Amino acid sequence: MALKLYIHPCIHKPPHHLHPPQADKPLRIRIQGPLESIQKLLPNVSWDKIVSFPQPGGLELASITHQALYGWKALRMANGALMVWDEYLAWVMEGRRALDHIDYYGVTFDHLVPADDPDPEVFAINIIEVDNDGGKYANEVLSFSVNPTDYTGSKVLAVPRCCQRKKGTQDRRLINGLVAERDSEVQRCS
Repeated sequence: MALKLYIHPCIHKPPHHLHPPQADKPLRIRIQGPLESIQKLLPNVSWDKIVSFPQPGGLELASITHQALYGWKALRMANGALMVWDEYLAWVMEGRRALDHIDYYGVTFDHLVPADDPDPEVFAINIIEVDNDGGKYANEVLSFSVNPTDYTGSKVLAVPRCCQRKKGTQDRRLINGLVAERDSEVQRCS
């Protein structure tokens, strides 16, 4: 059974200007996290065979993230045209050698971003695994306290950058740069 993606409400008063995002504002969204947590969200997606861009679960992860942020109404407003623009795969390493499987995944997609906007506002979300260490990591990196029993077996915790101790000052440049790089690769191969 798939667990629900739970994007924690903003802890700041007033809330960060992107958390939650406004449905009528263009936004590039990046969600990433440990594969073990993503598999709880998408239990029927196989991650055993890594394929060329995008991974089979990439669009599904983008879709459930979009739904958690905006609901189905906004998905219809965007004409259901979610498209994966970039993805991040962290390969399992053995010494200095990458093995043939991943343990961390991220996907980037747009909400109402015009095709001619190379530098849209970016909203970065991290999925935080709380089951494997009793919430220890979550309580080290988040700006609020986490009780893992609130999540185990029912939902997967996701937290925007503004509510983490690590601040996202470089997210926009990095993520938009990765999308531009992927776009130029696709154009070269066309």
